[in-house]
Amino acid sequence: MSAEPEQVRDFLRDLQSRICQALEDQDGKARFVEDPIHTEGGGISAPRVLSGGAHIERAGVNFTHSVGASLPTAATERRPELSGRGFQAVSLSLIVHPRNPMAPTTHANFRCFIATKPDQEAVWWFGGGYDLTPIYGFDEDAIHFHRTARTACQPYGDGLYERLKADCDEYFHLPHRGEGRGVGGVFFDDFKLSSWEDTFSFLRSIAESFIDAYIPILERRKNLPFGDTERAFQLMRRGRYVEFNLLYDRGTKYGIQSGRRVEAVMCSMPPSVTWEYGYQPEPESAEERLYTRYLVPRDWANMA
Repeated sequence: MSAEPEQVRDFLRDLQSRICQALEDQDGKARFVEDPIHTEGGGISAPRVLSGGAHIERAGVNFTHSVGASLPTAATERRPELSGRGFQAVSLSLIVHPRNPMAPTTHANFRCFIATKPDQEAVWWFGGGYDLTPIYGFDEDAIHFHRTARTACQPYGDGLYERLKADCDEYFHLPHRGEGRGVGGVFFDDFKLSSWEDTFSFLRSIAESFIDAYIPILERRKNLPFGDTERAFQLMRRGRYVEFNLLYDRGTKYGIQSGRRVEAVMCSMPPSVTWEYGYQPEPESAEERLYTRYLVPRDWANMA
Protein backbone atom coordinates (compact mmCIF):
# COMPACT_ATOMS: atom_id res chain seq x y z
CA MET A 1 0.00 0.00 0.00
CA SER A 2 1.36 3.45 -0.90
CA ALA A 3 1.53 6.38 1.51
CA GLU A 4 -1.83 8.03 2.14
CA PRO A 5 -1.44 11.34 4.01
CA GLU A 6 -5.22 11.81 4.04
CA GLN A 7 -5.49 8.84 6.43
CA VAL A 8 -3.11 10.49 8.88
CA ARG A 9 -4.78 13.87 8.46
CA ASP A 10 -8.25 12.56 9.28
CA PHE A 11 -7.03 10.55 12.25
CA LEU A 12 -5.02 13.40 13.79
CA ARG A 13 -7.79 15.95 13.26
CA ASP A 14 -10.18 13.69 15.15
CA LEU A 15 -7.61 13.04 17.87
CA GLN A 16 -7.06 16.79 18.24
CA SER A 17 -10.73 17.21 19.11
CA ARG A 18 -10.74 14.34 21.57
CA ILE A 19 -7.63 15.56 23.40
CA CYS A 20 -9.00 19.10 23.59
CA GLN A 21 -12.25 17.80 25.01
CA ALA A 22 -10.44 15.71 27.63
CA LEU A 23 -8.38 18.73 28.73
CA GLU A 24 -11.41 21.02 28.83
CA ASP A 25 -13.21 18.48 31.00
CA GLN A 26 -10.28 18.49 33.43
CA ASP A 27 -10.05 22.26 33.55
CA GLY A 28 -13.77 22.88 33.97
CA LYS A 29 -13.52 26.57 33.03
CA ALA A 30 -11.51 27.54 29.94
CA ARG A 31 -12.09 26.43 26.37
CA PHE A 32 -9.79 25.99 23.40
CA VAL A 33 -9.88 28.58 20.65
CA GLU A 34 -8.97 27.48 17.12
CA ASP A 35 -7.26 29.83 14.68
CA PRO A 36 -7.20 28.01 11.31
CA ILE A 37 -5.48 29.24 8.17
CA HIS A 38 -5.55 27.42 4.83
CA THR A 39 -2.16 27.33 3.14
CA GLU A 40 -0.78 26.74 -0.34
CA GLY A 41 -1.35 23.40 -1.99
CA GLY A 42 -4.38 22.51 0.09
CA GLY A 43 -2.69 22.51 3.50
CA ILE A 44 -4.05 23.87 6.75
CA SER A 45 -2.62 25.19 10.01
CA ALA A 46 -5.15 24.78 12.84
CA PRO A 47 -3.69 25.59 16.25
CA ARG A 48 -5.98 25.34 19.26
CA VAL A 49 -4.93 27.18 22.42
CA LEU A 50 -6.40 27.22 25.92
CA SER A 51 -5.23 29.97 28.29
CA GLY A 52 -5.96 31.09 31.84
CA GLY A 53 -7.88 28.03 32.94
CA ALA A 54 -8.73 26.96 36.46
CA HIS A 55 -6.24 24.10 36.32
CA ILE A 56 -4.44 24.56 33.00
CA GLU A 57 -2.42 27.74 32.68
CA ARG A 58 -1.80 27.13 28.99
CA ALA A 59 -2.27 24.27 26.55
CA GLY A 60 -1.70 24.15 22.82
CA VAL A 61 -2.98 21.29 20.64
CA ASN A 62 -1.92 22.17 17.13
CA PHE A 63 -2.74 20.38 13.89
CA THR A 64 -0.81 21.11 10.70
CA HIS A 65 -0.99 19.72 7.18
CA SER A 66 1.83 21.31 5.19
CA VAL A 67 2.43 20.99 1.45
CA GLY A 68 5.61 22.40 -0.04
CA ALA A 69 8.06 22.30 -2.91
CA SER A 70 11.15 21.64 -0.80
CA LEU A 71 11.68 20.05 2.61
CA PRO A 72 12.98 22.44 5.31
CA THR A 73 16.56 21.83 6.47
CA ALA A 74 15.36 20.70 9.90
CA ALA A 75 13.89 17.66 8.13
CA THR A 76 16.86 16.99 5.84
CA GLU A 77 19.93 17.68 8.01
CA ARG A 78 20.10 14.00 8.88
CA ARG A 79 18.83 12.87 5.44
CA PRO A 80 20.55 15.12 2.91
CA GLU A 81 19.57 12.83 0.04
CA LEU A 82 16.03 14.19 0.37
CA SER A 83 17.00 17.83 -0.11
CA GLY A 84 14.98 19.52 -2.83
CA ARG A 85 12.10 17.05 -2.75
CA GLY A 86 8.54 18.23 -2.51
CA PHE A 87 6.71 17.12 0.59
CA GLN A 88 3.59 16.73 2.62
CA ALA A 89 3.83 16.82 6.41
CA VAL A 90 0.92 16.01 8.71
CA SER A 91 1.33 16.54 12.44
CA LEU A 92 -0.37 17.00 15.77
CA SER A 93 1.78 18.66 18.43
CA LEU A 94 0.67 19.46 21.95
CA ILE A 95 1.88 20.89 25.22
CA VAL A 96 0.10 21.23 28.57
CA HIS A 97 1.34 23.58 31.31
CA PRO A 98 -0.80 22.99 34.43
CA ARG A 99 -1.31 25.72 37.01
CA ASN A 100 -0.58 23.47 40.00
CA PRO A 101 3.16 22.68 40.42
CA MET A 102 2.23 19.19 41.59
CA ALA A 103 0.74 18.44 38.17
CA PRO A 104 3.40 17.71 35.53
CA THR A 105 3.85 19.36 32.19
CA THR A 106 3.44 17.04 29.23
CA HIS A 107 4.34 17.17 25.55
CA ALA A 108 3.35 14.97 22.63
CA ASN A 109 3.85 14.95 18.89
CA PHE A 110 2.57 12.62 16.19
CA ARG A 111 3.66 13.23 12.60
CA CYS A 112 4.15 11.81 9.13
CA PHE A 113 6.38 13.05 6.30
CA ILE A 114 6.10 12.13 2.64
CA ALA A 115 8.88 13.34 0.35
CA THR A 116 8.23 13.25 -3.40
CA LYS A 117 10.19 13.65 -6.61
CA PRO A 118 8.95 13.25 -10.19
CA ASP A 119 9.38 9.74 -11.58
CA GLN A 120 10.64 8.40 -8.25
CA GLU A 121 8.92 6.48 -5.49
CA ALA A 122 7.75 8.57 -2.57
CA VAL A 123 9.79 8.35 0.62
CA TRP A 124 7.78 8.36 3.85
CA TRP A 125 8.40 8.08 7.56
CA PHE A 126 6.69 8.67 10.88
CA GLY A 127 7.80 10.31 14.10
CA GLY A 128 6.60 11.46 17.47
CA GLY A 129 5.95 10.19 20.96
CA TYR A 130 5.13 11.72 24.33
CA ASP A 131 7.00 12.62 27.50
CA LEU A 132 6.33 13.83 31.04
CA THR A 133 8.05 16.72 32.84
CA PRO A 134 7.22 16.85 36.56
CA ILE A 135 8.06 19.77 38.80
CA TYR A 136 7.46 17.65 41.89
CA GLY A 137 7.85 13.98 41.09
CA PHE A 138 5.63 11.09 42.09
CA ASP A 139 6.65 7.49 41.42
CA GLU A 140 3.01 6.53 40.84
CA ASP A 141 2.75 9.02 37.97
CA ALA A 142 5.98 8.00 36.24
CA ILE A 143 5.11 4.31 36.52
CA HIS A 144 1.61 4.80 35.11
CA PHE A 145 2.87 6.98 32.25
CA HIS A 146 5.54 4.51 31.17
CA ARG A 147 3.39 1.41 31.55
CA THR A 148 0.74 2.98 29.34
CA ALA A 149 3.37 3.70 26.69
CA ARG A 150 4.76 0.17 26.97
CA THR A 151 1.31 -1.36 26.49
CA ALA A 152 0.81 0.72 23.33
CA CYS A 153 4.15 -0.51 21.93
CA GLN A 154 3.86 -4.20 22.82
CA PRO A 155 1.96 -5.44 19.74
CA TYR A 156 4.65 -4.03 17.42
CA GLY A 157 7.76 -5.90 18.45
CA ASP A 158 9.76 -7.18 21.39
CA GLY A 159 12.01 -4.53 22.85
CA LEU A 160 10.37 -1.69 20.93
CA TYR A 161 9.24 0.19 24.04
CA GLU A 162 12.70 -0.16 25.60
CA ARG A 163 14.34 1.25 22.47
CA LEU A 164 11.94 4.18 22.17
CA LYS A 165 12.26 4.93 25.88
CA ALA A 166 16.06 5.06 25.57
CA ASP A 167 15.73 7.34 22.53
CA CYS A 168 13.42 9.61 24.55
CA ASP A 169 15.86 9.80 27.48
CA GLU A 170 18.64 10.68 25.06
CA TYR A 171 16.67 13.28 23.11
CA PHE A 172 14.99 15.16 25.97
CA HIS A 173 18.24 16.00 27.69
CA LEU A 174 19.87 19.39 28.32
CA PRO A 175 23.57 18.79 27.63
CA HIS A 176 24.61 22.27 28.72
CA ARG A 177 23.17 21.53 32.18
CA GLY A 178 23.82 17.80 32.27
CA GLU A 179 20.26 16.96 33.25
CA GLY A 180 17.18 15.36 31.79
CA ARG A 181 14.06 17.36 31.01
CA GLY A 182 11.78 15.01 32.92
CA VAL A 183 10.98 11.33 33.40
CA GLY A 184 10.84 10.70 29.66
CA GLY A 185 8.38 8.55 27.79
CA VAL A 186 8.78 7.29 24.21
CA PHE A 187 10.31 9.04 21.19
CA PHE A 188 10.73 7.92 17.58
CA ASP A 189 11.90 9.61 14.40
CA ASP A 190 12.57 8.46 10.82
CA PHE A 191 10.44 5.51 11.86
CA LYS A 192 9.12 2.71 9.66
CA LEU A 193 7.95 -0.82 10.30
CA SER A 194 7.45 -3.41 7.56
CA SER A 195 4.70 -1.51 5.75
CA TRP A 196 2.69 1.72 5.71
CA GLU A 197 -0.26 -0.12 7.26
CA ASP A 198 1.78 -1.45 10.20
CA THR A 199 3.54 1.85 10.81
CA PHE A 200 0.34 3.87 10.72
CA SER A 201 -1.25 1.31 13.06
CA PHE A 202 1.65 1.82 15.47
CA LEU A 203 1.25 5.60 15.31
CA ARG A 204 -2.44 5.26 16.10
CA SER A 205 -1.69 3.00 19.05
CA ILE A 206 0.78 5.45 20.59
CA ALA A 207 -1.34 8.51 19.85
CA GLU A 208 -4.55 6.93 21.16
CA SER A 209 -2.79 6.02 24.42
CA PHE A 210 -1.81 9.61 25.25
CA ILE A 211 -5.11 10.48 26.92
CA ASP A 212 -4.90 7.36 29.10
CA ALA A 213 -1.29 8.15 29.95
CA TYR A 214 -1.72 11.77 31.03
CA ILE A 215 -5.29 12.63 32.02
CA PRO A 216 -5.41 10.42 35.17
CA ILE A 217 -2.20 12.11 36.38
CA LEU A 218 -3.59 15.60 35.85
CA GLU A 219 -6.82 14.62 37.57
CA ARG A 220 -5.14 13.40 40.77
CA ARG A 221 -2.61 16.28 41.03
CA LYS A 222 -4.52 19.39 39.91
CA ASN A 223 -6.13 20.06 43.32
CA LEU A 224 -3.19 19.31 45.61
CA PRO A 225 -2.20 22.17 47.94
CA PHE A 226 0.84 24.30 47.12
CA GLY A 227 2.37 27.60 48.19
CA ASP A 228 4.80 30.30 47.12
CA THR A 229 7.84 28.02 47.38
CA GLU A 230 6.34 25.45 45.02
CA ARG A 231 5.18 28.11 42.58
CA ALA A 232 8.63 29.71 42.48
CA PHE A 233 10.24 26.33 41.81
CA GLN A 234 7.72 25.64 39.05
CA LEU A 235 8.55 28.92 37.29
CA MET A 236 12.28 28.25 37.54
CA ARG A 237 11.92 24.71 36.16
CA ARG A 238 9.82 26.05 33.29
CA GLY A 239 12.94 28.00 32.31
CA ARG A 240 14.67 24.69 31.64
CA TYR A 241 11.78 23.75 29.39
CA VAL A 242 12.17 26.95 27.40
CA GLU A 243 15.92 26.37 27.08
CA PHE A 244 15.36 22.94 25.56
CA ASN A 245 12.70 24.11 23.11
CA LEU A 246 14.75 27.05 21.84
CA LEU A 247 18.18 25.40 21.77
CA TYR A 248 17.57 21.79 20.79
CA ASP A 249 14.02 20.88 19.82
CA ARG A 250 13.82 19.84 16.17
CA GLY A 251 10.09 20.47 16.05
CA THR A 252 10.54 24.12 17.00
CA LYS A 253 13.27 24.52 14.38
CA TYR A 254 11.11 22.84 11.75
CA GLY A 255 8.15 25.07 12.56
CA ILE A 256 10.23 28.22 12.15
CA GLN A 257 11.98 27.05 8.98
CA SER A 258 8.78 25.85 7.33
CA GLY A 259 7.23 29.31 7.56
CA ARG A 260 4.50 28.39 10.00
CA ARG A 261 2.99 31.18 12.07
CA VAL A 262 5.33 32.11 14.88
CA GLU A 263 2.41 32.37 17.32
CA ALA A 264 1.45 28.78 16.60
CA VAL A 265 5.03 27.53 17.01
CA MET A 266 5.70 29.49 20.20
CA CYS A 267 2.41 28.76 21.96
CA SER A 268 4.20 25.74 23.44
CA MET A 269 6.07 28.11 25.76
CA PRO A 270 4.81 28.52 29.34
CA PRO A 271 2.99 31.79 30.02
CA SER A 272 5.12 32.60 33.10
CA VAL A 273 8.76 31.63 33.68
CA THR A 274 11.80 32.76 35.67
CA TRP A 275 15.55 32.19 35.69
CA GLU A 276 17.44 32.20 38.97
CA TYR A 277 21.20 32.56 38.88
CA GLY A 278 23.07 29.63 40.41
CA TYR A 279 20.00 27.88 41.83
CA GLN A 280 20.72 25.00 44.22
CA PRO A 281 17.94 23.07 45.97
CA GLU A 282 17.99 22.66 49.73
CA PRO A 283 19.53 19.31 50.79
CA GLU A 284 16.98 16.53 51.30
CA SER A 285 14.14 18.77 50.05
CA ALA A 286 11.35 17.85 47.65
CA GLU A 287 13.08 20.11 45.12
CA GLU A 288 16.36 18.22 45.44
CA ARG A 289 14.48 14.96 45.02
CA LEU A 290 13.42 16.05 41.55
CA TYR A 291 17.08 16.15 40.51
CA THR A 292 18.25 13.01 42.25
CA ARG A 293 15.30 10.72 41.49
CA TYR A 294 13.28 12.03 38.57
CA LEU A 295 15.72 13.71 36.18
CA VAL A 296 17.83 10.57 35.75
CA PRO A 297 16.74 7.66 33.51
CA ARG A 298 14.97 4.85 35.39
CA ASP A 299 13.14 1.71 34.39
CA TRP A 300 9.79 3.09 35.53
CA ALA A 301 7.64 0.56 33.73
CA ASN A 302 9.14 -2.33 35.70
CA MET A 303 9.10 -0.72 39.14
CA ALA A 304 6.99 -2.37 41.81
